[in-house]
Amino acid sequence: MDLHARRADSFGAQAEAYAEHRPDYPVAAIRWALEPLGTTERLDVLDLAAGTGKLTAGLVAEGHRVTAVEPNEQMLSELVRRVHDVRALPGHAEHIPVPDQTIDAVFVGTAFHWFDQEKALPEIARVLRPGGVLAAMWLDTDPDVAWLEEFQQLSNTSVESQRHDPVEVMAHPSFGPAEHAVFPHVHRRDSPEATVAWINTHSRMLVIDDEERAAVNDKMLEFLRERPETSNGPFDVPLRSEVFRTVRVSE
Repeated sequence: MDLHARRADSFGAQAEAYAEHRPDYPVAAIRWALEPLGTTERLDVLDLAAGTGKLTAGLVAEGHRVTAVEPNEQMLSELVRRVHDVRALPGHAEHIPVPDQTIDAVFVGTAFHWFDQEKALPEIARVLRPGGVLAAMWLDTDPDVAWLEEFQQLSNTSVESQRHDPVEVMAHPSFGPAEHAVFPHVHRRDSPEATVAWINTHSRMLVIDDEERAAVNDKMLEFLRERPETSNGPFDVPLRSEVFRTVRVSE
């Protein structure tokens, strides 16, 4: 298995920690993604590569009928345990177990970079109703916060970060031009240890050996315990959410 595949498949063993420590998504970003539909009514929404339901929960809270699709059995089980009133199905972006033209919006939370877009985009187009929306969302630390930039450097490993690189939706005849927006957000952490536990759910940390992980964790903890912003919890870690949205055109 190559490194990309190992990273994509690395989350299942840490499903409980992922659910516990990953941030949720800003409501403003969800609502912006749905604006092209021109309604505030309850919608049929698909959370694709839903993980443990961090975005799913936000969509449910907005009152939508949500189908969550996730390839990893452990992640999907954690989603079902934590998020109620959702239809949860095994599947992946290149083969979505949903009938044609039954979905108003497809959301992808910090997972679009794992997709084979040439196969995934026609499949996403198949399940969307004409005029429906594809929204690819990412979460990242705020690059304008000086201490966070230093912290990110300390958290680097021998495996390059991929999660923090939003991937634009490639041009496809089934979709109109992609629009882009950025939304501020925060991730509430109780302690430096909880912050390190969050970073340890990233694939670049999951695929390295125990010795390297321990060394990186020690550096992060030392830094957080010495910073006035983070030495005493709870505290908010400033984030931002980047969103690309594009509309399914009629053919």
